[in-house]
Parts: sequence; structure tokens; C-alpha cells
Amino acid sequence: MQLKGGGTTPYCRGADGRAVLRSSVREFLAQEYMHALGVPTTRSLTLFVSKSESVTRPWYSKDSHSTDPDIMVDNPVAISTRVAPSFLRVGQLELFARRVRGNAHQKALKELRMIVSHLIDREYQNDINQDLVFADQVVELAKLFRQRLTSLVANWQRIGYCQGNYNSDNCATGGFTLDYGPFGFCEIFDPGFQPWTGGGEHFSFFNQPTAAEANYHMFWTAVRPLLEKDTEALEQLDQIRHGFAEAMQKQIQIMWATKLGLTDYHPKLVQVLMHLLTKSEVDYTIFFRELSLVPENVSALKKSFYRKTSQQLDEEWQSWLKSWHDLVIKGGNLAEISAKMKQINPKYAWREWLIVPAYQKAMQGDYTLVRELQEVLSFPYDEQSQRVEDKYYRLKPEAFFNVGGVSHYSCSS
Repeated sequence: MQLKGGGTTPYCRGADGRAVLRSSVREFLAQEYMHALGVPTTRSLTLFVSKSESVTRPWYSKDSHSTDPDIMVDNPVAISTRVAPSFLRVGQLELFARRVRGNAHQKALKELRMIVSHLIDREYQNDINQDLVFADQVVELAKLFRQRLTSLVANWQRIGYCQGNYNSDNCATGGFTLDYGPFGFCEIFDPGFQPWTGGGEHFSFFNQPTAAEANYHMFWTAVRPLLEKDTEALEQLDQIRHGFAEAMQKQIQIMWATKLGLTDYHPKLVQVLMHLLTKSEVDYTIFFRELSLVPENVSALKKSFYRKTSQQLDEEWQSWLKSWHDLVIKGGNLAEISAKMKQINPKYAWREWLIVPAYQKAMQGDYTLVRELQEVLSFPYDEQSQRVEDKYYRLKPEAFFNVGGVSHYSCSS
């Protein structure tokens, strides 16, 4: 268990160590939503808010279109308790490895081995044979971490999640989603989606596989000193590292095939789809949920379009839809394929413009919307009541486009 917002610690970098209710509500809901989606993540246990203490933080004024926060806001402070097998990050291994490379002290290599042994014990105990010699355990660790990490990022792309600051400090060595700081979920499909104004293109939606490889590279460089006296194990480790891009690509391809209800990946089909999704300004979640009904006509998908389409674009969509439909039919029973697609493509998505009212009401002591969101997001693949569908299964209203604190933010806390 780990407290977030509990006050000053040796690691709060000179800040006050407090978290505001806004970011705490977001993390609390997001962790449980990700768990319900079947994506590995830390979990939420409790969320407490102070009735007397507040802190002042920069944020956005109502309907602000500013990139950076333009006002200072008093926020109730909160403490959330999150749970995971461990909170070991790639950045921590990196720190110990730097001490080894820099000969910081005589026990540096021993300490690196200790923390890697601890990682294996906490996160991979059931997957790595403890009877293996240590070098072989490290090789197995590298294989398993690569598998978990590539699977995780493929899942992020499946559901539209963007970890806005996916550096080694925010990369869990257990292979799950960690540290919901600047994060967001893609509504209008955009490969370059990045909710955090300080995140840059390198941490954008479709660049997360590249960011994951950079994090894996840091992991590889960190554990390498442990195998320097074992040439064979070191060679195996290097081969695993060099195979990361291929393993990542394979996971992404499997994800797109299952998302489309296909048994095999068809690169041309996906390439054309990416072009059409972007050109038509399509809602990522609604489009794939409607596609899960296996329609034959593009008109059935238009509830996911934010803009009217031309006749030519409709014809392009119809052509793509026919090619896709022909492949789906080859896969077997359409009703069964549709049911499987609905378990891959959620109906209910995280929509920031629906989260904002929840934490705003919470700041006034009213947690009704927080609880309602928690209930809806706990069953993201299910058909829910008509009232829930009317409220939560719809396009983003025009008024929330490019609004600070909704479409983008400089920091979640």
C-alpha cells in the first residue's frame, strides 16, 4: 500500500507532498476503470479528503482556452491509498545501476543485485523458478518483463489510454499501469493525442510503444552489470533487448486483429482504417463499439462521427467496410464474433468533460457523481440502463473542445 498526498517525504523534491482532491478523484476512478477494462494497474483502496486543510495550486479558469493555467485555485487536500504487489520502477533500478557504473561505493553491485532479487520475489515469484542460478533468473526476468510491458502498451492503445509522461520513473517493473499523473483517454481519434501540455510528441498516444522501448532499454542497461561475468547469459539478455521492437509490433498487431474481430492482422486494412478514422474525426470508443455490431453500411457508424462526411468519403468508408466485412464472415458465426468484439471494445469510456463535474461537486462535499461514475466505469463492456447510455455514451460537446482542464492540462495535481 502507498499513500499519495500524505505530506513531505525524502522524495517530494522540496514540495509540500500534498495532493489535491481533483487529482485524487481522477486517480481513484481511473485505477478502478482500468482494472474493469482488464488492463494491469495499481488499484484504489481509499480516498480521504480533509475538511479543514487546503492548498493553492495553478489551474484553469472556467472555459479557458489557455495552454497554461491562468488562475490560482484553493483546493481541498486529499490522501489516496493505492495498492500493488510493489511500486518498484525502472527508474529505481536505473539509480542503483548508475551507482555501480560510477563506482559510488564498494557495495554498489551487491545493492543492485539485492533490488533485482527483491523485484523477482515481489513481482515474478510465480513465474521464475527460484532454483535457477541468479544469472538465469535475470534472463527470465528480462523475457517476462518484455512480455508484460509490450502487452500493457498494446492494451493502452486498445482502450485509447495515453500516459502523458511515460518515462522510467513512471514505468512499473511489474508491467502494470502506474502513477496516474498527466494521463488522458483519446476521444476523437488522433495518433498524436497528448493530454499533458508538457508531454511532447514523444509521449503521445501512438508513440507510447517507442517510449516503452526506451524504458525497457533503461531496464536492460540497469541489469546488465549483474551478468558481466557470464558471457552466455549476457548474450541471451542482449538478444531479448534487441527483440523488443519486434515483440512490441507483434502485440500491437494482435491487438488490432482482435479489436477488429479478425483472426489475422491485415496491415493494408488497418492502414486504410487509420486514414479514415483521422479524416472523419471519429470518436475512438463509440466507433469500435458500433463496429462490434458488424454493420454492413457506413450509416450505422455515423453516430461516432464528429463531422459530416462527403459523398466521396462515405464511398471510401463503404469500400473499407465491405473489405472488412468479407474478412469477418470468413471467421465464422457473426453473432459470436460480435459478442467477442464487445468484450474487446468497451462501450463506456473515460470522458474528461464528465469527470470534471464529479470532482467539482466533490470539492463542495457532494460525492454523488463520483460514486455514479465509479459504478458506470466498473462495467465498461456491459450494456447498461437507457439513462446511463444517454448520459455517458455520446460525443464530446463542442463547448469542451480545446478547454483547459478538460482537453488539456499542464499537470493533473
